[in-house]
Amino acid sequence: MEKTLTVNKANCPQNHACPAVKVCPVGALSQTLFNAPVIDYEKCVRCGQCAKVCPKKALVLE
Repeated sequence: MEKTLTVNKANCPQNHACPAVKVCPVGALSQTLFNAPVIDYEKCVRCGQCAKVCPKKALVLE
C-alpha cells in the first residue's frame, strides 16, 4: 500500500519559512508567503524527509 503525504494545517503555524520545503529532494513542496506548504503529488516520492524536519508535525506520511 502506497503512503500518502498530507498537511495538517491546524498544526502548521504558518508564520515562518517552512523548513520542510528546503529539504525535499525532488522539489515537491512549495510555499507562498508564510502559508502552509503545498504538495505536488506528481513530484512527491514519499521519502518522508519533510515530515521528519517539520517542527510542529504538520506534515504526515501515512
